Amino acid sequence: MGFNCGIVGLPNVGKSTLFNALTSTAAAEAANYPFCTIEPNTGRVSVPDPRLEKISAISQSLQDIPTYLEFVDIAGLVRGASTGEGLGNQFLGHIREVSAIIHVLRCFDGGDVTHVEGDVDPVRDAETVETELMLADLESLERRHDQTAKRAKGADPEAKRQAPVMARVLEALRDGKPARTVDVSVDEEPIFRALQLITAKPVMYACNVDEDSAATGNAHSQRVAEMAAAQDQGCVVVSAAIEAEVALLDTEAEKAEFLETLGLVETGLARIIREGYALLDLITFFTSGPKESRAWTVWRGATAPNAAGEIHTDFEKGFIRAETIGYDEFIEFDGEQGAKDAGKMRLEGKEYVVQDGDLMLFRFNV
Repeated sequence: MGFNCGIVGLPNVGKSTLFNALTSTAAAEAANYPFCTIEPNTGRVSVPDPRLEKISAISQSLQDIPTYLEFVDIAGLVRGASTGEGLGNQFLGHIREVSAIIHVLRCFDGGDVTHVEGDVDPVRDAETVETELMLADLESLERRHDQTAKRAKGADPEAKRQAPVMARVLEALRDGKPARTVDVSVDEEPIFRALQLITAKPVMYACNVDEDSAATGNAHSQRVAEMAAAQDQGCVVVSAAIEAEVALLDTEAEKAEFLETLGLVETGLARIIREGYALLDLITFFTSGPKESRAWTVWRGATAPNAAGEIHTDFEKGFIRAETIGYDEFIEFDGEQGAKDAGKMRLEGKEYVVQDGDLMLFRFNV
């Protein structure tokens, strides 16, 4: 499944520089003028997980295959994008297709980069983007609600279920609140998701700071952190300039040494992945054998057949059971056979909810 996340923000805040660093490519032309990214650039990044290496070593696998994180660099948006200003229409179309949003905010002063609003105020910038997204959702939902409300007055049972959910979301948007703040029941969740609202997507704020502030942040990033906490959203401090330099280094040892000189213990990519997993409520399970050890991503709460379907749809359709070993038991008893001998392998059925770190072997019949 992977983690599909759109990188957004006002022009010239460092979106493309961050994208280049995260994906170690120069695919996005990081130029100092608005809208240098028009069509979205997409990059897949392997998710670092030390557990995979340990599993592979015990299984003596020929190769390790990590799970992947997908980033989409989406063109800069400006005030009025909801009515088509700048690259508004393309922006809104692209952002609807991602699972979550990384909102890059400029949190550094000075430099040669021109801020589109004339001065640095990340909270104002965040509000500008959020307002445009809410206006786009409002316009889209008002049209659909009118039609649904008319059908609900008739004998359309589906419209009768949809209309109240739409009405509550509309009320929130008109009050200046994003769709994700609306409480929906378990039964209403499918209806809510089907609305495909931009402001229903989870958000992580990436504070792009200067190199000297990468370890501790600064006054600008502190304001963003307070805003994110109030919204119950994620927040990461990252220096796109540092990430760009790290991406050019060849070995992990060189990268670690460079980060250490700056007072950092990990890259911004690692922090974004960790926050991203929490943001989307994702977990990792593993498959392992002599040929390969592989990491797979599923959402928290996924069942064993759901996990099997990540490998192949036939596995899910013909699911019989899953031979399952917890990661800790796999390590403690030195692999599959040791875990079996210790009675730590479990045969799980269709109702089993996958746990983070599970090692699984699926039995199926099609």
